[in-house]
Amino acid sequence: MKITVMIPTYDEAGNIGSLIDELLLLPLEEINILVVDDDSPDGTGKIAAGRAERDGRVRLLSRKDERGRGRAGRAGFLRALTDGADLVVEMDGDGSHDPADLPRLLEPIRRGEADVVIGSRFVPGGWVEGREWSRDLLSALARCYLRLVLGTPVHDPTSGYRAFKRPALEAIDPGSLAAADPFIVAEVLYRCRQKRLRIAEVPIVFRPRRSGVSKLRPRTLFAYLFRAGWLRLGGKISG
Repeated sequence: MKITVMIPTYDEAGNIGSLIDELLLLPLEEINILVVDDDSPDGTGKIAAGRAERDGRVRLLSRKDERGRGRAGRAGFLRALTDGADLVVEMDGDGSHDPADLPRLLEPIRRGEADVVIGSRFVPGGWVEGREWSRDLLSALARCYLRLVLGTPVHDPTSGYRAFKRPALEAIDPGSLAAADPFIVAEVLYRCRQKRLRIAEVPIVFRPRRSGVSKLRPRTLFAYLFRAGWLRLGGKISG
């Protein structure tokens, strides 16, 4: 069973090399890594290209036009399907998602219990390291809102650490995803609900980024919440 781990990146030169190395050490057969880089000026793409030259399990998809987390995710999903992946995993490139959690992320799919699996910070056994209480409170309110608005009974609707069976990913038609930014996470989850896919959650530890600066800003979260309501009302999502 071919597994493709898709990692959208922008300015993650301090993290991507070690992340790739840790993924390649996992006891998983047929694991492949697809780095989808938005032409990072810090050389992230060059590091990924260097790893690809040394190991055929690593590939780089370099994007110079139409940047954005959503567009990169869409391109990565499509490339993974084109390359023949049976399972597709998406994860962040900043080191916050622990590769050691990946085998457990795949277990519900392997057992035939789920079509999509979310790495959850907010189920028993999951937690967030080094998070301030104010951010925890804001996150809790946002999660409740998203669960209500999107109609998806999951504990961690904003998690970007997820695994998809190939038929599930095909069912949500990734080529038609419209969000150009991190809202793609909610857009994908909402489509999973619409297609009545079986969603499971497994606990993960969410760590502080290892290096670099977060791209997430408070206004991004508020815009995210507004667009979730618009999506549920049938509004068209654009970049």
